[in-house]
Amino acid sequence: MSALFLGIDGGGTKTAFVLLDESGRLLARHEATTSYYLEIGFDALRALLRDGVQATLHKADAVASDVSHAFAGLPAHGEDSGLLAAFDGLLTGVLPRSTVGNDMVCSWAGSLAGTDGISLVAGTGSIAYGEWMGRNARSGGWGEVFGDEGSAHWLAREVLALFSRMADGRAEPGPLMGLVREHFRLAHDLDLCGAINGGAARSQLAQVARLATAAAQAGDAQARELLVRAGDELAALAAGVARSLGLEGIQAVPISYTGGVFAAGELVLGPLKASLALRLPGAVLTTPLHGPELGAALYAARLAGRPLSPAALARLKG
Repeated sequence: MSALFLGIDGGGTKTAFVLLDESGRLLARHEATTSYYLEIGFDALRALLRDGVQATLHKADAVASDVSHAFAGLPAHGEDSGLLAAFDGLLTGVLPRSTVGNDMVCSWAGSLAGTDGISLVAGTGSIAYGEWMGRNARSGGWGEVFGDEGSAHWLAREVLALFSRMADGRAEPGPLMGLVREHFRLAHDLDLCGAINGGAARSQLAQVARLATAAAQAGDAQARELLVRAGDELAALAAGVARSLGLEGIQAVPISYTGGVFAAGELVLGPLKASLALRLPGAVLTTPLHGPELGAALYAARLAGRPLSPAALARLKG
């Protein structure tokens, strides 16, 4: 039987499971909710992973022992040394051969197909991760309280702050006002306080980031500036990784990207390119080759000592 590799890409909004074989065939895919333990707790996270693995294997008519290796990239892994054992044991008893790490690895392994370079992640949170000649480094990923610049959660917070300034006369009103009122169905602008301060979940709040794109497309210059700032913050993350890896001055350093913030297209990518040109002149922004869920499976194959061949990667891309 062909070797099977299971990838799990965790995130602040959703968790994706994929099963590949060594020839590059996608055998099964499954999706679940957020795997951010600070939002759902470890018991729910463990159940989510168990159920997701079982559902994925069932779709492929496979069993756990068929999986040569699995990799689960989860948000916040490695960011509290006291919890490493709990994280690393999440798949114990579920799969015989598995590794748990941070979800930044999934994005890097997918967007760059496991080759040297830097990956930017701007989903619910933000982080950059890179590998170069056997070394690795990360930048960002400090969480929503004092970090995650350029992420959907950060952008949503900035959207709400701009709305508040528009609503009380500190900023010129723009299309963003109507979009926020419609999104939250506000009878009065101050009702936003109740909607947010009442305990909006991190993943739910991150959805508000989309309003920045919609407002910018409607001609809101202040909303457009928020996306410019997001691009610059993300470029700073890439430059941080490059600095740690000693890549400053090196030409043609590949930088790729994944995450919902990039759905804004050139509204974010344009400022990102412009900022990279200043912060890291040797960078080359490249379209991602694969999504992070496939990256997780590709990384699982690498951990098994059986990385996919060029032919298998070409089949996967096709």
